[in-house]
Amino acid sequence: MREITVSDARARLADVVDAARIGHDPIYLTRRGRRVAAVIDANDLDGLIAAAEDLADIEAARAARAELDEGETAIPWDQVKADLGLA
Repeated sequence: MREITVSDARARLADVVDAARIGHDPIYLTRRGRRVAAVIDANDLDGLIAAAEDLADIEAARAARAELDEGETAIPWDQVKADLGLA
């Protein structure tokens, strides 16, 4: 059960959820032959979100390092804390 129509999923919701949870593979919901949504295990989703956030942090750090390499001036830590209301 890799793809299922939205109408079929509605009729078999418990089976769809169990298949996604146990198989750890997304179940794609289709409408008129096109994928419109997916049902995935909640823990798998949490892992994907964490990985995406980690990747965004890595890209932000790379961008910041590139700015420093191009001659941008670093902001002093005391100023950052003050700007965030932490000092």
